[in-house]
Amino acid sequence: MTLSVAHLSDPHVTSGALAAEPAAGLHRALGEVLTLDPRPTCVIITGDLVDHGLPDEYAALREILDHFPLPLHLAAGNHDDRETLRDAFGGGPHLGEGRSTRYLVEHLGVTVVVLDSLVLGSPGGRLGEEQRTWLDAALRRRPDVPAVVCLHHPPVPVGIPFLDGMGLSDGAELEEVIARHPHVVRVLAGHVHRSTFTSFAHAILSTAPSTYRQSALRMNSDGPPGYVHASPGFQLHQSTGRGWVTHTVRVGHEGAPVGHY
Repeated sequence: MTLSVAHLSDPHVTSGALAAEPAAGLHRALGEVLTLDPRPTCVIITGDLVDHGLPDEYAALREILDHFPLPLHLAAGNHDDRETLRDAFGGGPHLGEGRSTRYLVEHLGVTVVVLDSLVLGSPGGRLGEEQRTWLDAALRRRPDVPAVVCLHHPPVPVGIPFLDGMGLSDGAELEEVIARHPHVVRVLAGHVHRSTFTSFAHAILSTAPSTYRQSALRMNSDGPPGYVHASPGFQLHQSTGRGWVTHTVRVGHEGAPVGHY
């Protein structure tokens, strides 16, 4: 059986005069996910789901997601509001059928663990000891099944100073937890608006491109990296006969198939 997880991030859905572009980017990306054959086991969106954490933004996000036919899981980012996110999606499949923004979903053949790295009032993130202990216990449940761990803030530097100043403050402690669980095949993050890859304990850590706009690659400045209006994209993490492989999929390039839902 082929297993795969589609990894989207940072849609920044909003409302009002600027709503069209981020909404269209997310909808196009989800449509292209549906053209994959075989279709992914599930989809994860790793945070900054909306731009300002407002109820009307989450209502717009619901309108985009409600008829999507695959299992889809949401993580909180620094642009999100934890309580408003719970009010909009709590008790349903997008938050693992519960009201917590950290949760575990045990799919056939792959375990998905979603963490909440949001720190109120801060662009950077933190998990904290209690959440890391919960993760350790969650990963012990199915040690023979591949697992992916998902959060918004990357737990290691990505080489862009502005973004590295607002990463996960307890990334080293998270890596210690991951190191105890060799069945973790990927750690998936957002926040960067670019595809990046590095090792993390025995696993591969990747950040996904945004479905809205991409960060410029400014590696020699502490100033904001700025954004470029390159094509949106996502990552597909797929099992093979000898492990897992990751594809970066650009959305909307000429000649690409178009999916609808």
